[in-house]
Amino acid sequence: MVETPSPAAPLRDKRVVLGVSGSIAAYKAFEIARRLEDCGAVVDVALTPNADRFAPAFTFRNLVSGDVAVDMWATDVISELHVEMGRRADAFVVAPASATTLAKLAQGIGDSMLTLTALATTAPIAVAPAMDARMYANAAVQQNVEKLRARGVLVAGPARGRLASGREGLGRMVEPVEVVGATRALIGRHAGDLRSKHVVVTAGGTREAIDPVRFVGNHSTGKMGFAVAEAARDRGAAVTLITTQEPPPGMFGVVIRRVTSAAEMKAAVDERVAGTDALVMAAAVADYRPVEAAEQKIKKSGSAPTIALEETADIVAGVEGKLVKVGFAAETEDLVANARKKVEAKGLDFIVANDVSEADANSGFGTETNQVTVLDRDGGSEQLPLLHKYDVALRILDRIAERLPS
Repeated sequence: MVETPSPAAPLRDKRVVLGVSGSIAAYKAFEIARRLEDCGAVVDVALTPNADRFAPAFTFRNLVSGDVAVDMWATDVISELHVEMGRRADAFVVAPASATTLAKLAQGIGDSMLTLTALATTAPIAVAPAMDARMYANAAVQQNVEKLRARGVLVAGPARGRLASGREGLGRMVEPVEVVGATRALIGRHAGDLRSKHVVVTAGGTREAIDPVRFVGNHSTGKMGFAVAEAARDRGAAVTLITTQEPPPGMFGVVIRRVTSAAEMKAAVDERVAGTDALVMAAAVADYRPVEAAEQKIKKSGSAPTIALEETADIVAGVEGKLVKVGFAAETEDLVANARKKVEAKGLDFIVANDVSEADANSGFGTETNQVTVLDRDGGSEQLPLLHKYDVALRILDRIAERLPS
């Protein structure tokens, strides 16, 4: 029996300060804190006095492993706690960020544990604005947001949706999973080893139309490709994800292009690959498609229709240029031999192969984990243990990083 690996922890060994300001959206900060901790981070929380009324510090103390600070005059906490939290932070994320707090951050005013910590840190900062739409549209607020952007502060949102007033508009805080995604992107852009690199990733199984209702497809869910896109984003790369499936929430910072067929995916790859540093073809592209798709739904007629098929273009084999090319192979027999042929035929730097014929609920299509063998163009081979797909993605990116110029 293969032991299931520990959950992926993209923020392992990172320290994140979560700043919470006075907004009705402050209750969502509880989920943000929990999600950050689930990603492996140690979370410190700095609240404004108004935030403490919306989302009490007591609750945060039961959710995070770091310090929780709200009272500048407390005598039972570390002396100069705001300085300590600021110094040890890998990222400082303010969510929600009210109009008042945005103004204080822009002007360098330190009158709360949140704003004092912001002044005391050299870590990268992100803010997730949350307020009424008319407030967010106010010229003063917009000037403060632009001033923060000019200093390199990452601004996540706001989103358009239902506001506390019951009205609809642009001012709603982005969802907690997006704030966590923004935190991961922020750390990657600041310290990731793939900063200044561009990675294109494909994901999902293509659908080749038989008629307006039916298609030729496969069992790919896109999870492996999504994991590669997230991991590359987390390591600082600019990432373009070309996918046939709806990506999971939290893909903040990833440029997403939706496609359906192999032809659409090829066109999207050809369009985006110029100047790219690496292409990771994790998508399960159909090898064949109907020669002609019926314009109307094919009806039952007492005998099954004959559907003529033709080969689709080999997308990765047609890509040229000085970039790292990575392929995937889902095989049901002779895993290494068949994957090795694809390395040569497609001009790949290496290929990631897994046996999808094995009755293993922990590996393959639709699973959270995968067990793969990596084969490179020089004849090298490495069989990886069962890992979460995010950790498989990290191993793939390690190999890509080795091949990229510094």
